[in-house]
Amino acid sequence: MTTPAPRAAGSPVRGDLFDPQCPTRQLLDRLGTKWTSMAVKTLADAAPDEVRFAELRRRMPGVSQKMLSVTLRSLTRDGLVSRRVEPTVPPRVYYRLTGLGLSLEAALAGLRSWAEEHMAEIDRANEAAGQEADEA
Repeated sequence: MTTPAPRAAGSPVRGDLFDPQCPTRQLLDRLGTKWTSMAVKTLADAAPDEVRFAELRRRMPGVSQKMLSVTLRSLTRDGLVSRRVEPTVPPRVYYRLTGLGLSLEAALAGLRSWAEEHMAEIDRANEAAGQEADEA
């Protein structure tokens, strides 16, 4: 095993994506879920306005209340989303993207564009693989 080269003070820490303990890998694991991508997109579409939890859930077909709650908690902990609670009964909870979250939306938009551009090719490859498996 090699020892990493010393880094200059103030330079960003680079990780090892292949190391399960790498903070970069752990962050990518959290950000790489479909619910994270959908929540960031939904909040970006509403920016700079806030969106209530129930409205977010309505705009994200298929997400359970628990999964949305877990996703928003993670995004809030990572500083990508801000959360505001109005002390009413029941409490009204609002979410919005932070500046950091808006910068993530730009990266995710590129990934969505790539997926939309190449989805037909991916479908054809899957269909061909399925036919090969059926013939084998």
